[in-house]
Amino acid sequence: MNFSASYIDAVKDQTNRTLWSLNNVIDSIPDAYWDKLYCDMPLWKHVYHTLHSLDMWYINPLSYEEPEFHEPGLNDLDAETNGYLSRELLKDYYDRTKEKITAYLQTLNDEKLLEYPDKCPYTRFHLILAQHRHLDMHIGMIMGYIIAGENLWPRILGLQSEFPEGEYSLYE
Repeated sequence: MNFSASYIDAVKDQTNRTLWSLNNVIDSIPDAYWDKLYCDMPLWKHVYHTLHSLDMWYINPLSYEEPEFHEPGLNDLDAETNGYLSRELLKDYYDRTKEKITAYLQTLNDEKLLEYPDKCPYTRFHLILAQHRHLDMHIGMIMGYIIAGENLWPRILGLQSEFPEGEYSLYE
């Protein structure tokens, strides 16, 4: 079976696979790890950093509104912040971000990928590719914390993997 030869179809496919994998990795985090410090920051902050960057940079960072719960520095892994973000809040943020990105991708075609969003110095394709790099790095880091602590490998979707339907194991 050959996959579509358009760039946008490849972007949509890889984005859907990466977003599914990110969601599964978040679901795979044991509750006891949510507040555990990694590189001096709680794991929930690593999750928020990943989601915030995806939300801000995937479409156009210069036309972005912070989520209602955001506080200055909350997304910065080098800045200490007070507070706590629950798994439920971040899962809701994931859902809203995924919905926004999915709708955005429906407006694009191959030509539009090479256009610049309003006032942005990067093409749409550049922004999307940069977020895939960022997502893969942070998904891998979070997976590493889980693997090292639990000896369990969170399930991710490869290029030829089928999207699971119904109940499935969070781990490979």
